[in-house]
Order: sequence, then C-alpha cells, then structure tokens
Amino acid sequence: MIVDLGSGVRLLGDWLMDNYQSQGPIDADIFITHTHWDHIMGFPMFSPLFHPATKLRIRGPVSYGNETLESVLGAQLSYPYWPIRLKDLAVHIEYDQIKETTLDMGGGLGVTTKYLNHPVLCLGYRVEYQGKSIVTAYDTEPFHNLFPTDTGDPGFNEDAAREGELAALEENEKLVQFYRNADVLIHDCQYTAAEYEADKRGWGHCTYEYAIATALKAKVKKLILFHHDPRRTDQQLTALEAKYRAQLGAGTGLELIMAREGLTIQA
Repeated sequence: MIVDLGSGVRLLGDWLMDNYQSQGPIDADIFITHTHWDHIMGFPMFSPLFHPATKLRIRGPVSYGNETLESVLGAQLSYPYWPIRLKDLAVHIEYDQIKETTLDMGGGLGVTTKYLNHPVLCLGYRVEYQGKSIVTAYDTEPFHNLFPTDTGDPGFNEDAAREGELAALEENEKLVQFYRNADVLIHDCQYTAAEYEADKRGWGHCTYEYAIATALKAKVKKLILFHHDPRRTDQQLTALEAKYRAQLGAGTGLELIMAREGLTIQA
C-alpha cells in the first residue's frame, strides 16, 4: 500500500523493482490524498508503470469540475510533458474515486477515510492491521468559523456566527476521533503558530502546536511532524524538533519525530 505519488515515489518504484520483481509482478494499492501537484508529480517516474505485468489500483478524491482521477494523473503522461503517453502503457491500472468510507482490503487490512480541511477535496487515511493503526493527515488545517464574529461587521449575524462556531468545533472533534489511539499519526506541520496567525490562515496547512495538542487529546503514541515548509533548512527542522520535544516534556506518552527522507517507522 502506497499513499501519494510525490517525487519520492521514483526511488520507491526502483526499490520495489529491485527487491520484489523476482517474487512476481508488482501488485499495489495506491491511495491519493488529493491531486495537488506535490502529491502526484512522481507518477510518470514510478518505474513499475513500465512493466506490463504490474497491477495498480489507484484510489482518491477529485474535486475539479468533471475531471476524473484517471484524467488528472494521466495528463502528466501526455505529449507536452512526457515522452510516453498513458494509453501506450501495458500496465493494468484500476481507478476508484472515493469519498468518506471504510474499505476491507483483505488479509486483515482495513482503510478508513476522512475529509480534511484543504482548498481541494483531501482525504486522511486510517490504516489498521493486526491491532496497529497508522493515520495520515498530510494536508490540513483546523476548521474555523466561516461567518463574521465581530458585532461591528456589516455581515454579522448572531445565529450564523453561533452555528459556524459549533460546526467548526464539531468538525475538529471528528478529526480527533479519527486519530483516536493511533499508533502513528503523520500530520501536516508546515508552520509555527506565529507564522500561521500572521498570514497563513486558510492556506490549508497546520501548525506544530495544533498538531501536538490534537495528538495529545487523541492519545496518539507517535506523531510524525510532516509537510515541512520548503524554505526551512535541515538545521532549522532539527532545532524545531528539539524545541517541541522539550516543550512536550516527559510522561505524556507521545513521541515526536520530525519526518525526514528515508525514515522508517514501526507502529
């Protein structure tokens, strides 16, 4: 099972071909969180695509007009962008556009999906197997009241403001329950709270502080700090990891880990 097709999937594809092809054709389930470029750009470079015996089942949401998952991904394999076209591949691919649901993948593996808060439809995935659970919340931010709450605002409506606040609280609580008791939660942490409140609210990305507070509330065991701001250096990320570990302190039962290339996690 693979979640998303960013640039890292090129190396994953090569590794799969080197280590699993001798055992038979690559047969994989791919779950797309959403179709923003950084989450699908590695698709044309996924080497199992070019082996005719490969079987792929690709699932995910699509929210743009009449576009399908196949057309969004396949557009990358078209003449202006890539020398090989999707229709020229011999690989067997099945596409399934999904919403909030629970899937029995067989062999004791289950996947539950939940909508996150991002500018396009975006799904979180809760993967459960043999009593262990891993949850992805790759691109999300807290739900906020969309209605004016300032009584001096010309658009202020007391009932709407109250209902908007309740709706935001309800959606945020649904995500807490989605994360509940997860062995591993991989969560968007692009900004610090100060950066977010300065001018990043509504961009669809979260803060370290909110992710940590939510993980604590949900009694998560390991929180992977993910989706780094691309302007941060490795040194800055290491410093942030140390800072938030120190703030968290001992005895919480939560382990903080900064996501890094090549990281392997055991639930």
